[in-house]
Amino acid sequence: MVEEETSAGVTNQLHPPSTPLFACKDISLDLGGREILKDISLQVDRGEVLGVIGPNGAGKTSLFEVLSGRHTAKSGSVIFNGQDVTALPLYQRARIGIGRTYQTPVVPEELTVGESFKAARQAYKPYLTAQEESWARGLVRFWIDPNEPTVLLDTLDRRKLLLCCLMMRRPSLLLMDEPAAGLINSEVDEFDDLIRILAKELDLAIVIVEHRMELLDTIADRVMVMDAGEKISEGDLGSVLQDPRVRAAYFEDIH
Repeated sequence: MVEEETSAGVTNQLHPPSTPLFACKDISLDLGGREILKDISLQVDRGEVLGVIGPNGAGKTSLFEVLSGRHTAKSGSVIFNGQDVTALPLYQRARIGIGRTYQTPVVPEELTVGESFKAARQAYKPYLTAQEESWARGLVRFWIDPNEPTVLLDTLDRRKLLLCCLMMRRPSLLLMDEPAAGLINSEVDEFDDLIRILAKELDLAIVIVEHRMELLDTIADRVMVMDAGEKISEGDLGSVLQDPRVRAAYFEDIH
């Protein structure tokens, strides 16, 4: 805490700005001798939704691979809840509260819904109980019969099942890679409502890679635009759509 004396001789206590829940600074990544990411920085706090957009090949998914711990950056740092997690692999980041969803919702097709939940509850200690499963099911509004084979689930229910399994562990941060991929409009609206609940009522920090502008327009507090492995703009969606660099890279056909 810093103290400041005013012209009237009154001492005010100044609180330093709060540290965001999650941040990365100057992330660079090389794969196969090619530069994929260059000096990417971002931050997101509890209760906030950050959208990440950009043309194909911009580096969005590669950024998520670094943030979740699947890839190791060439340089830069990743900070979560005040802790430097740059060196932590995927499974250790998951254990401390970083959840990740993927563009393709891959479920264990040899299992039933109930068996999938049991496997998720016992993935690592401390093992979770049926109460955590029930809470997550209610949160995500996933009421499929436990005896239903997962191979029969449609895309929406596959996404819900996987999100339930994540939420049972009560993460503080979600990295969501195109959560609306493969969904029809009514299903997108349902997922929109769910993401709002996760961010605004459960106070989760959420970073979303998404191509559907209508989804980001309703739920994203800020949008970051990437092109060719670099961040070229950041702000509210309306502002970034007017950025000449963004229009040149991605939105030339938007009027």
